[in-house]
Formats: sequence, structure tokens, C-alpha cells
Amino acid sequence: MSTGSTVYERLSPPPAQVDASLANSREAVFWLEDSGDRPSFEPLRGVRTADLAVVGGGYAGLWTAVLAKRRNPGARVVLLEAKTVGWAASGRNGGFVDASLTHGEPNGRSRWPEEYDELEKLGTANLESLADDVASLGLDCQFERTGMLEVAVEPHQVEWAREAAGEFLDRDAVRAQIDSPIFLAGTFEGDSCGLVHPARLAHELARVAAELGVEIHEHTRVRGLDSARTGNRPVTVGTSDGSVVAERVALGTNIFPSLIKRTRWHTVPVYDYVLMTEPLSTEQLASIGWAARQGLGDMANQFHYLRLTADNRILIGGYDAIYRYGRRVRPAYERRPESHRRLAAHFFTMFPQLEGVRFSHRWAGAIDTSTQFCAFHGTARQGRVAYAAGFTGLGVGATRFAAEVMLDRLAADSTPRTTVTMVNRMPLPFPPEPVASVGINLTRHSLDRADHREGQRNLLLRTLDKVGLGFDS
Repeated sequence: MSTGSTVYERLSPPPAQVDASLANSREAVFWLEDSGDRPSFEPLRGVRTADLAVVGGGYAGLWTAVLAKRRNPGARVVLLEAKTVGWAASGRNGGFVDASLTHGEPNGRSRWPEEYDELEKLGTANLESLADDVASLGLDCQFERTGMLEVAVEPHQVEWAREAAGEFLDRDAVRAQIDSPIFLAGTFEGDSCGLVHPARLAHELARVAAELGVEIHEHTRVRGLDSARTGNRPVTVGTSDGSVVAERVALGTNIFPSLIKRTRWHTVPVYDYVLMTEPLSTEQLASIGWAARQGLGDMANQFHYLRLTADNRILIGGYDAIYRYGRRVRPAYERRPESHRRLAAHFFTMFPQLEGVRFSHRWAGAIDTSTQFCAFHGTARQGRVAYAAGFTGLGVGATRFAAEVMLDRLAADSTPRTTVTMVNRMPLPFPPEPVASVGINLTRHSLDRADHREGQRNLLLRTLDKVGLGFDS
């Protein structure tokens, strides 16, 4: 068994090249800067009444508000956002719109083997509905149905590619699509993934929601929920300068502390780091191909994801997945030069023909990771409050499904979405500190060792797999 270095270590570019590529990069989220004119909304002051109050102005909350108005145009819907619409994960992710609700087939089949085929159907239907919504609502969000190419960059991953779903591509075939000297094979799925401009999607959903009559308030932090413990009584959503008295409440608070205390142990914030290049010239783009503009990822445990933008920049993210002691979400955690340097070095290992390309933007964001490695769903306050969280990095598409689930449950409707075990069973919670920090960091170390040992998982990883405690980069 090999215990040697990975291809990213063996073929790492000179440090001076990495330094030069990052010299003029700015600590800023490209998507948020590139989103054009965005709607803005006044903070909530005073008391409102509503049929539905939505907490959170990211994808989960925005989809919930829009779909609620489409189901019932006369409903009074109020959406509250602590900062600005789409500023967090929804405005800074990679923009991969994946059909999977389970963070990929292996994770889904291992956890819900008897229901996986139904989950796959639900995910495919959700992606098709999202595409229809983009068209029918006129969402100007650069949505492309590009498909996804996953590549083997180490010899042992070639067999993984053969066994994966999708079309197998040998070395010559994969390099004919995207030319990298380290690509050994790949698998392509054409229908299961698209790309979107993340911030534009969030801002366009807010625009449409407002046009449909949703009352949106930014800079309005919710302090808590107050409701009678019995009976079908309204829930009061309290803020610093007002409140919303609502018949039903939907929570789309992502990684931020849940307003339902018992669910706070079910997510941890894991920081993901991202680089964006300057626009590639025609010659630079031709040197790597990529004519089909498909999404790109590699098959390592600590994996990368890459994509092209509308103006032919390349985004690269992933690999490092950094957890900080205490489960806190802080802007200071977004600054980690060693992660951005590592991404830059890996970029030039993958595409040495792009030597001289500079990175214009660097940023990071917190991912709401759950132990089942995909979203969980639930209700509280005798069904008057619904919530979804734990999307673990694949939330662009799955948040729309979660919105439908929350609305189904708040209406007490039994649908194919609400009857699957994935929706009805909570994942195992993360342990308290210091056990959480020790366990997560030992897992990261084990994943790194697996990448150095031909993918072989050690006793810790095999044990975590067996008890259903997922963690990945």
C-alpha cells in the first residue's frame, strides 16, 4: 500500500508562482460584487400579523416565501433577515445546482437503501421544478444545465470512476473535455447538475417574492419565538424593534443558532475556502478546453470543485474543511491564508498551462454540516413551526425541496416528500466540546491519510461509516 505523497504534493508549483497569483487578490466575495443592482428592504418596526412568518433570507427562506405565495396568493407572508438577503452561504457558494438530496448516491444508498430510488426521483423532480421556476419567474441568475464531470487524479481513483454512476471516460476522453495532465479518468452525468450565479439567484428570488406580495425586512434579527404550549395558537416572532404574530413559522436559519434549541446540536459550522481567477483570455481558455462548461470535481476524500463563470473566470474551492472550537460563526474565521495558498497551488498543479493567471477574489464561508451529510427536517410547537438545516454544501437545489417540505408540513399535507424516512428521522447530534473538536479534527486527519493510502479508510473512518456519522471535505 502506498503511503507516499498525493499528486498535488508531487507536482506542486514553485512558491513564488503561488505568491504572484495571489498578490493582487482581494478579500471579497466575487458573486456579491457581481450581482448587479439588488433589492433592499427596511427593517421591521412595530407589530405585524401574518399567515406565515419566514426567518432567514437565504435560499431556504426565499424559496419558502415564493412557493407559499404561489400556493396561496392571498396569504400574508413576512420574511425576516438578520443582515441582507443572500449575504451568507446563499451568496458565496460555488453555484452547483445538484439534483441529489442526499449529497450523492453513495451517501444516500448507505443511509436509506430501501428508499434511495424514491429519493433520487424526488431530487430529479425538484431540479426540473427549479429549472421551470427559473424560466416561469424570469429569474436572471445565469442558470445553465451543464452536467458534472468528476475526475480521478490518483491511480486508485480510476476504479472508483468505473464504478460510479454516469458515463465512464478514460484518460484521453476526459482530457478531451477538460485538459489537465493529472486527469486519469472520469465520469460524466449530464442531467443531474446545473450551474447558477449564487448571489443573483438569491436577489432574484427576493425580487420575485416582493412582487408576489411578500413583506421582506432586512437588518431584522429574530430574538426568539413565543407561543402557547397547547392549542392551535399563533406564534410570536420577536425582534429588537417589533414582532410578527404568525399562524405558522418556517425557519431557514442555516448554520446560525436555531430558534429551536433542541436542534442546535445537529449542525456544526465548517469553513470552506474559495478562489476566483481573473477572466481567462481566449488563448488561455483554449489551452484547457472546457467548451461544454460543465461543473468539475475530483474524487479525493479532500476534494476540489471548479467551474467557469459567465465571463470565463475559474472558481476553485474545497479541499480544506476547517472546524473551529466552540461551533462559532465569526468573520475572522474566513481569513486563512494557508488555505487560499493551498488552493492556488492545487489550481496550478491541475492546470500548469495557466501559469501567469492571477486570482482576483478570495473568500470563505461557513457550511452547516450535519452528521448525515445532508439536510434534516422537523417541526415544533405542535406543527406550527417547521425547520430545515444541515445542507452540508449542496443546498442550492436541496433548499427548494426543503421549502416544499416545510410548507407541506405546516399545511398538515401528506405528500411523497413528507413520507420518506430521510425527512422524518433526525440525524445523530454532534457531541459537545471538547469531544466535537477532537473528533472532527481526527476525522479530517484520517481523511487526509486515506488520500495518501490509496483511499483506504482507517478504523476511525470505518467506525464512523458504520454508525452513520458522516464527515468529508
